Amino acid sequence: MNNARLADIAVQAGVSEATVSRVLNGKAGVSPSTRQAVLTALDFMGYERPLRLRQRSNGLIGLVTPELDNPVFPAFAQAVEKALGQHGYTPVLCTQLSGGAPEDEFTEMLIDRGVSGIVFISGLHADATARMDRYTRMTDRGLPIVLVDGYNESIQAPFISPDDRLATRLAVRHLVDLGHERIGLALGQRRFVPALRKIEGFRQAMTHLPRAADADDLIEHSLATVEGGQAAAGALFDRGCTAVFCASDLMALGAIRAARQRGLNVPGHVSVVGFDDSPLIPFTDPPLTTVRKPIGAMASAAVETLLEIVDGAPSKNLELMFQPELVVRRSTGSRHGNGKGP
Repeated sequence: MNNARLADIAVQAGVSEATVSRVLNGKAGVSPSTRQAVLTALDFMGYERPLRLRQRSNGLIGLVTPELDNPVFPAFAQAVEKALGQHGYTPVLCTQLSGGAPEDEFTEMLIDRGVSGIVFISGLHADATARMDRYTRMTDRGLPIVLVDGYNESIQAPFISPDDRLATRLAVRHLVDLGHERIGLALGQRRFVPALRKIEGFRQAMTHLPRAADADDLIEHSLATVEGGQAAAGALFDRGCTAVFCASDLMALGAIRAARQRGLNVPGHVSVVGFDDSPLIPFTDPPLTTVRKPIGAMASAAVETLLEIVDGAPSKNLELMFQPELVVRRSTGSRHGNGKGP
């Protein structure tokens, strides 16, 4: 590589030409972070890495996700891919599209590609009505799998989950502390494990209210989309709810839209809490109070657990549950703060 190119890479990486030369020639005396900065600059500028610096993949790992319309799924996929890269594995991302290939087809394709294991995010394992033999066939064949967001005791594989019951209790407790008594729960279809667990948490939290209403009367199911949140929250507002906890940030954005359709100010008249803390959610209008799903910790655990099985550890049924965190922003306020309730 000529001196002009060395100089360009040095500028891009913020180091000296001598340092670039040491990295390219595999010399010692360069910190790992500086070495990585030089390699990143090399890649960014379109130069091919010298053969000695090309990392050989330890193998392929399949990553099966739902549609990426919900920003929490690409964030999760990115976190898993990063963790895999740190271990030298190459991810193969399969995204399920509406009307596209089903999960079983993706699985067969990944197996045909010779993947070392598969991470499933919010797949059919989360559907309490789906058949689980598709997963038991994989484990019986010795294929390492890890399942994220959902649980079934019949599958001999690790599960990685947020504590959905706690998430709901955190949201309800926050709204109760603000003076709300009639609190609704807007969520997706009932057959999914995260929804069932949120319902359990909601019932637990609502029994502790001074004037406890029948919790089941304050639960509304819809699609886990902006439009679904708008429909579900709208029905709850019409039922007299002054606050709504939504099972996803997308649904919460729909709830804010439903409030505005009714001439209600958020948080002056009604309060809205989401779930996930997806990217860009802090920049909504108003910035959304939400319960943060610990995506980074869950992704790292999914990868670490999967690679332990790849390395020979037995695959067994266990669930690692991660604690969510309430993030208070400006979509929640006092029941009697800035305006009249519905």
